[in-house]
Amino acid sequence: MPRKDRGPDQLRTVTLATNFTEHAEGSVLCSFGRTRVLCTASGEERVPSHVKGSGRGWVTAEYGMLPRSTHTRTDREAAKGKQSGRTQEIQRLIGRALRAAVDLQTLGERQVLIDCDVLQADGGTRTAAITGGYAALGIALRRMQRDKALRAPVAAVSVGILAGQALLDLDYEEDFAAEVDMNVVGNAAGELLEVQGTAEKRPFTPGQLAEMVALAQKGLAELHQKQLAAIAGAFAK
Repeated sequence: MPRKDRGPDQLRTVTLATNFTEHAEGSVLCSFGRTRVLCTASGEERVPSHVKGSGRGWVTAEYGMLPRSTHTRTDREAAKGKQSGRTQEIQRLIGRALRAAVDLQTLGERQVLIDCDVLQADGGTRTAAITGGYAALGIALRRMQRDKALRAPVAAVSVGILAGQALLDLDYEEDFAAEVDMNVVGNAAGELLEVQGTAEKRPFTPGQLAEMVALAQKGLAELHQKQLAAIAGAFAK
């Protein structure tokens, strides 16, 4: 069925509201339609033990969903005493993506921690976390006077097949009904960093895979422009 509010190759309305909180070196409220993720970047003059003494820095991420970010309340994972497998998978994905956006040698022996808190979920929380996380990271590195360590933008977007048609940036209802669901992480050089795709209801062909990746790259190019504008805008008077 055709989308009501946008074409198959269009993103939802994406906004990156910078300086959303006061205390973190970098903060961005990233919205993909009704999905909203608060991304904060904190700089520390120390590194994990596996990096110590190497002369390199580190970037890592944590991810979590507020109890009423979804239709029904979900218990906080802290109350359960452990993170779910889903949460661990997502925050590792975010960390891998954002480390690829930094020259760790130029960063030096310091780390940046990116906290991604889902305030409201309507599909694509991990892609919003990566996209907003890069902007928060860029702002933080500039405030830390380490902006030379920042590489070209890294963003993420979802794609999928619904009723036989490839769609860009799925919301929750589309994701739930999709025959194929995929998340694509890429940089501004047109290179792919990660592709996670699953045949939810039926297999897909190599041709459909190529179509979805091309669709994702179109969306990524738009997101990279928004990321650069957000970082620059965070320091505009």
